[in-house]
Amino acid sequence: MTLTRRAVLALIMSTAALPVAAQDRPVVATDNYPLAYFAERLGGGGVDVLFTVPGDVDPSFWRPGIADITAIQAADVIALNGAGFSTWPTKASLPRSRTFDTTAGLSDRLIQTDTVTHSHGDDGEHSHEATANYVWLDFELAQQQAAAIAEAITRQVPDLADAIASSRDDLMSDLAALDAQGRAIGDMVDLPPVVASHPRYQYLGAAYGLDISAVEWDANADPTADQWAALAALVAQTGAQVFIWEAEPAPGSRARMAEIGLTDVVFPPLANRPAEGDFLSVMQASLTTLSEAFKGL
Repeated sequence: MTLTRRAVLALIMSTAALPVAAQDRPVVATDNYPLAYFAERLGGGGVDVLFTVPGDVDPSFWRPGIADITAIQAADVIALNGAGFSTWPTKASLPRSRTFDTTAGLSDRLIQTDTVTHSHGDDGEHSHEATANYVWLDFELAQQQAAAIAEAITRQVPDLADAIASSRDDLMSDLAALDAQGRAIGDMVDLPPVVASHPRYQYLGAAYGLDISAVEWDANADPTADQWAALAALVAQTGAQVFIWEAEPAPGSRARMAEIGLTDVVFPPLANRPAEGDFLSVMQASLTTLSEAFKGL
């Protein structure tokens, strides 16, 4: 990255009310929080991570403004989730030499799904891609995404190679520990089927032996009578005993779950940055909560 481009990037980030990148630090831009977390862990104080999606917006449906696009285009590394996670990269002119798809080497591990069109909160009508894209919920695949970011930074900023190699080991160890937590759940005997509030847990289910069906609920809204009836029918059909919320549900919903005969847990998939904690701490807590729910049945 030339000094001129660094100066331009710092000016853009400043005028866009974003954190100002130091001119002597390379910038890694990402399209979701897990990748931002991996980049932060890998780069430490040696890189600035650009992830500007507002906290109340789903990154997979985020529409970056002109200032956001310009800042992303100027980054040293543009790390994308791939697997159809976000659509804006297909509409923006991104520099090929600095843009990296972290699932490019995982084509044989990606899960194909049916395309479903529906309305979701304030984002309006949209369609789920035919490829499941919350890849990081398989923590073995999360390690491979993190490795792809480490390789990209090393390629673009060779001076950071030693620092990246050192921090990479620590990050991989933590992600491997999450994978071990997930596998310990999968090793439990006679796990019952699960229902999730949204079809985002395919990789969690596939990696750790969970039979997960999904409904189309907005965790921030009270489920309708029809939704409760459909859930009751799904429970009767599948024999599900556990329900996964992607966010803390509306008041009263958890009590209603108990009436249906479901033990419910909150397991944020973390496409966006959590209000408290980080990727590692929230995933550790979520896996522990899920494990305890199964043990309590």
